Amino acid sequence: MSTLILGIETSCDETSAAVVADGEEICSNVIASQIDLHRKFGGVVPEVASRRHLEALNPVIGEALEKAGIGFKDLHAVAVTCGPGLLGSLLVGLMTAKALAYTLNIPLIGINHLEAHICANLLVDPAPGFPVLCLVVSGGHTDLFLINGFGHYRLLGRTRDDAAGEAFDKVARVLGLGYPGGPAIQKTAAQGDPNAIEFPRAYLEEGTYDFSFSGLKTAVINYLERERQKGRKINEADVAAAFQQAVTGVLVDKIMAAAETYQPAGIWLAGGVAANAALRKELQCRAAERDIPVTIPPPVLCTDNAAMVACAGYYHYLKQDFAPLTLNAVANLPLGEGQETGLTGCNQ
Repeated sequence: MSTLILGIETSCDETSAAVVADGEEICSNVIASQIDLHRKFGGVVPEVASRRHLEALNPVIGEALEKAGIGFKDLHAVAVTCGPGLLGSLLVGLMTAKALAYTLNIPLIGINHLEAHICANLLVDPAPGFPVLCLVVSGGHTDLFLINGFGHYRLLGRTRDDAAGEAFDKVARVLGLGYPGGPAIQKTAAQGDPNAIEFPRAYLEEGTYDFSFSGLKTAVINYLERERQKGRKINEADVAAAFQQAVTGVLVDKIMAAAETYQPAGIWLAGGVAANAALRKELQCRAAERDIPVTIPPPVLCTDNAAMVACAGYYHYLKQDFAPLTLNAVANLPLGEGQETGLTGCNQ
C-alpha cells in the first residue's frame, strides 16, 4: 500500500496542492499562478498574494485530490511549507493544513521551503549517491549546500545582497521587459550576443562560496543610463544576454570550485532560476568535463509547487518527524546554517 502525502505550498504567489505516493510518484500537482495578478505591480504584493491564496487554496486542494483519484480519507499525512516566505501567505497554507490534520487525525509535517526545492531532485532521481552539491537559486535565495543525505545539509555559501532571481527581476524592469524577469530575460537574451558587453562578475574574497549580484545589477543600470545620456540606441537583447551570462558564469564557477574541494557524487539545481536554459546548459557542460552527473528537475518542479513539499514530507514521515498543531510560520526560517545536520526547521 502506497503512502500518500498531501503537499500544500503557499510561501509566495503560487497556490499549490499535490499528492505524492511513496515520495516519488506524482499523482497530482495543481498550481494556481498569480503572475497575471502581480504583473501590473511589477512584483509580488504580499497582501494581495495572501488574499488570493485564501480564495484559491480549497479549490486547488479539491482538484489535487480529484486528479489523484483519492479522497481525504486516503491520505496518510499533510505536509505544508512553514517557511521561509511571505508570512501572510505561509499562514494561509499552514492554517489549512492544521485544520486538515486535526479533522482527519493524520500527522502534520512542517516543511522548510528550501528543503522542498532540494527534494524536487528526488522526484527525478529517488536513489541518488551522496554527497551532492545543490544550488538553490530563486527570487529570494541563492544558497549552495553540501548534502550528505536527507536532512543533512551544510550551507557552504549564500548571497550577501541580491538573490540571482531578484537581480533578474530588477534588470528586466529597467529594460522594460516586464514581470517575471527570469523568463523575460531568457527570451530576450536568446536574440542577443552575450559577449557584446562586459559586465563585472563578483567572486568576493578567495575561497568563499558566497555570491553577490548587487554590483552587477548596478553596473547594468549605469550602462543603460550612460547610453541613454549619449543618445545611443540600446540593444536590449545584447544587454540581457551579457547580464544573463555574467550571472550564470558566477553561479557555475562557484559550484565547480566547491566540487573541486568536496568531490561530490553529483550536482543538483533547485529553485525557480534553475529553469533558466542558459544556466542548465552551462552547468551540464562544465560538470561533464569532470564526469560529475547533474540532476535538474523539469521547469514545473523548479518553480514553487506542492509536489516537492509532499516529497519532502514523505521522508519526514518515514522518520516520524511530525509537527504539533501549535506549529507556526517563520518568514526567515534557516536551513543548514554551518551545520552538517541542517535545520529542517519546522518540526522541532
